[in-house]
Amino acid sequence: MILAADVAGYSRLMEWDEEGTHARLQLVLRDVVRPAVGMHKGRIVKTAGDGFLAEFASAIEAVRCAVDFQQAIAERNEGVADDLRLAFRVGINLGDILTDHEDVFGDCVNIAARLEAMAEPGGVLISHTVHEHVDRKLPIRFDDQGECALKNIARPIRAYRVCWKDTLVAPDKRDNPSRDTPPALPQIASIAVLPFATPNSDGEQEVFAEGLAEDLITDLSKVRGLLVIAAHSSLAYRDRSVDLRVIATQLGVRYLIEGSVRRAQTRIRINVELIDASHGSCLWAERFDRDLADIFALQDEVVGKIIIALADALPCARPPPSRRTTNLQAYDAGRSPRNHSGKHGRPAPFWRGQSRSTRSLPGHMPGSR
Repeated sequence: MILAADVAGYSRLMEWDEEGTHARLQLVLRDVVRPAVGMHKGRIVKTAGDGFLAEFASAIEAVRCAVDFQQAIAERNEGVADDLRLAFRVGINLGDILTDHEDVFGDCVNIAARLEAMAEPGGVLISHTVHEHVDRKLPIRFDDQGECALKNIARPIRAYRVCWKDTLVAPDKRDNPSRDTPPALPQIASIAVLPFATPNSDGEQEVFAEGLAEDLITDLSKVRGLLVIAAHSSLAYRDRSVDLRVIATQLGVRYLIEGSVRRAQTRIRINVELIDASHGSCLWAERFDRDLADIFALQDEVVGKIIIALADALPCARPPPSRRTTNLQAYDAGRSPRNHSGKHGRPAPFWRGQSRSTRSLPGHMPGSR
């Protein structure tokens, strides 16, 4: 996760007052930017003139950091003449990076820098990959800017403008919540699995993602002491753009699982995050790249890691044992819209109508995985 930032109109400011501009920039970096980056568990990789690059492990923390220091800088600019204000532009992108002697390179860094150049002074632009990880998890709005052609980037990149001025709760309201404030979330070990996002509304992948979410719900429901929301309730949020805290309140749970699924021929990529909705923090996140032949072993691995991440609430929890088929064609055939139709036009699980003891995939052999 790369955050790129620089000062808008820095050359003009230096031409007007070189020493004063340089001194004010160093103060902002020392007193505002560096503390914000550290507080949000990031690190400044390098500084160059009027800009810097920072690296974060979490998309949520990167966006929070950008919003925090942009707000702090805006407050420092109050009462300063417009032509003397220091205003940062920020771009954030998620992707693989190359490192060399404490420097970072690669397409991810280039896209972050191009987004930064397109941002408004005092503003933040994020790529669609970042948006997938932060949407509905922060009390801020993201305005879709559409597909943007970036300099020296062959493909267009969808960008989102981060809008926080009208959506963040004022400090006095945090201390004195009104009756409209959502009630406190339950502190028991309660969890809901939200629909996994799929690219470009691909119908086949949506069926696959829904099957994965339903199977996760089934496995988690076997964990003693864990309250799991039924699929018909949690999967109803597929097409809703609702803040995660509101979803958690409506479902009456403390924890939420969400993620995305991308499937290409014989490969699958799954991003999964476990969110503590009581304070909006990400307890655990991981990306899995596997062959489709390993899909059920992958599912067991995901469930096991989620339970480990919930260890504080479930000190005695252990992942449930699994006896599954590895026949992917049978799995797809069972979930195909041609075979069954469920509520709201979605394919019903292939085991619907069977007893719990006989739920198995076509071609399942006793003791197989």
